[in-house]
Formats: sequence, C-alpha cells, structure tokens
Amino acid sequence: MSGGALDGIRIIDLTSVVIGPICTRTLADQGADVIKVEPPSGDLLRNLAKGGRNPGMPGKFLNFNRNKRSICLDLKKPAGADAVRRLVKTADIFVSNVRPSALARAGLDWDTLHALNPHLIYCGIVAFGEGGRYYNQPAYDPIVQSLSGIAGTFERAHGKPIFVPMVMSDHVTGLIAAQCIGFALYRREKTGVGETIEVPMLENMASFVMSEHMGGETFIPAAGPTGDNRLVSPDYRPQPTKDGYITISPNTDAQAFSFFDAIGRPELKTDPRFDSPASRTAHAHDYFEVRAKGLAQRTTDEWMELFAELDIPAARYNTIDDLFDDPHLNDVNFFREVDHPSEGRIRTTKTPNAFGGGGRDGELTAPLKGQHTSEVLTEIGYTKTEIEDMLSEGSALGEN
Repeated sequence: MSGGALDGIRIIDLTSVVIGPICTRTLADQGADVIKVEPPSGDLLRNLAKGGRNPGMPGKFLNFNRNKRSICLDLKKPAGADAVRRLVKTADIFVSNVRPSALARAGLDWDTLHALNPHLIYCGIVAFGEGGRYYNQPAYDPIVQSLSGIAGTFERAHGKPIFVPMVMSDHVTGLIAAQCIGFALYRREKTGVGETIEVPMLENMASFVMSEHMGGETFIPAAGPTGDNRLVSPDYRPQPTKDGYITISPNTDAQAFSFFDAIGRPELKTDPRFDSPASRTAHAHDYFEVRAKGLAQRTTDEWMELFAELDIPAARYNTIDDLFDDPHLNDVNFFREVDHPSEGRIRTTKTPNAFGGGGRDGELTAPLKGQHTSEVLTEIGYTKTEIEDMLSEGSALGEN
C-alpha cells in the first residue's frame, strides 16, 4: 500500500528514454505500482546518458525512473510477449511509446489487450497522430522541436533556429499523457470501461506553440501576423544589472508605472508607446530597451530590494548550478538525499505537488535492469520452474 492518490493502480510501462518515463514517474510518484518492462539491452537512457558510478545507472536514468519496478523481457520471443499479456490481466493502465506497428507484431495492440482486460486504459505515446502521413515514423525530441515551430520561435527572435537545451517536447508531452490517463481513470470510475488514448508529440507541441503564437492568424481573414511581439523579441531574456542579471515582468499598468518611477523616467507613463498593456506589447522592442537601460543603473541586490517594496515581479538569474543554493528551493526541501542500493548516496528532487489527502509513503529508488523480474512474475502466477525456463531461454533476462 503506497498511500498515494493512485494507491492500488497497477501500470504496465513499456516506455523508454524521457517522454514515457516522465509520464509513468508522475503516476508512480502518486502511488501507482509501475512495472517497467525493459528489453534485454535495457532502457536506451541507461546507456544514452553520461555520468554515474556504475554502467547503466546514470543520473538521468535515476531521476526519471524512481518509484518503479523493473522486469526484463524480450518481446520478440513468444514467452516474453505472453508474460506482458498475463501482466495486463492484472493491470489498470498500459503505457507505451513503442511504435504501434511493433506492438501489433508482438500481440500487444489495443484490440488484443482490451479483449484480455476490458477495464484496461491503453495509452500510446506516439510521435505523430494516426491519420497523418508521418504516422508510425520514428522521432525524438529534436525532430519534434524542429517540426512543431519551437526552433522557429528562436529563429524569429535570434535569426537562427535553435533547440531548447532540454528535451522539452518529451517533458511536455509526457506530462500531457499523465493528465490524459487521469481523465480516463475518472471516466472509468463512472462507466467501468477502459479506453484507448493516443498522445502524439507533434500535435501536442504544435498546439503548445500556436496557442501562444497564432496571433492575428487566429482570425479569418488574418487580423495580423503570427508571433507574440514580446516573446519573440531578442531582448526577451534576463537583463544585465551593474553586477549580474535580473528578470522582471512589470505587465500591469501599476507595475509598469512603478518601474518607470524607479528608473527615473516618470514621463514614460504618458508616452503612447507605454501607457497601456496593449501599447507596451505593440512596442515591445522599445519597452525592452527602456528596461535594459534602466536596469543597468543599479546592482541586482539593490533592484531586488526596491522591486519587493514596489510589488514588481522580479527574480535573480540562476544558472543550473545556482539551483542547489536557491533559498526558496531549500526552504521547501526540493533537493533530497537518499541511499541507493547500488549507487550509494544520491541527490533527488521531491515530488513538487502536494495533496491534502497525503502522498506516497516512502520512495523506491530507480531499479537495476530486471531487478524485479522474478518478483513480478511470481505475483502473476509463474512458478519458479517456469521463471527459470524463461531465463534459460532468454525470454526474461537480466535479473541483477
């Protein structure tokens, strides 16, 4: 019993790298029993990411796979695929980012698994939605950043396309998949029936971009160009102070006018370029230029103190390394230290969201490849002899 919101929910997890594991980690953090099914070679992330004490256990894998159990099965062999089907009979949710054609070859398609378990929620995280010409093509995060317009927003702002230096498409789509599973669980509570969910990367990220940047093309005929002037400005970034950087967001009139007073430019409150939110957006380049010149007058500490008094949204600039010393993150115990059975003392992040009904009791550190193969197969009725036969045949592999 996990004590979390998803206590009692079993998830069969055929996902790898980031997009699927962030989805299933989100659900595992809320108490679901996530059984991570890995191929004989293990999740690609075990060997794709660098850094760590032991092979196959880099920091990135540890961060995305806590609170899960790992079993190792070769789904290309009948006994391996059959073991997953037997697992599905005991499960609530099946999540995969394997291409649909490969799942069908293994007998793990929706029709087959739904017949075995009518209550099953079957979530397929795919690169491209069914019905489009890209369907069933392989893709990773940079492919989707390129296709969806994410890199294009950087070209608009900085003159050349750039990828966000993290797998943002994976993160966002994985979290959307977890959200969709929550919706389906709620519907199943009312109907008693499972359903299939398709969560496509490209469509989700194109929606992400165009909700922000469709602009005047929202209207037919177009009422203006695409793109939010502020967000595609090359000056939309932390601004230099006398001794560092600061980020400010004076968006309301009260905030903007207080800022003009603070930098000694009260006359800008009646300047038609800056006298309303719409005017400041339309003249974003000029507004950012005023802000940059003003912020250069004082140190970051001086500005932070003044902006706190004036109730102007502001923040210091943090590098990645600075996050370890951020006072707010330390106040809420964001970083925690735990002992891992093979990796020793490690640092992890806490589950950011809190539920009044309580969270998961305790935490499972990320598993070794196939660590729980015998344990899980025994739970679903395999005998010791059957498990040994599967291991010798190479269908269930890698129990460490």
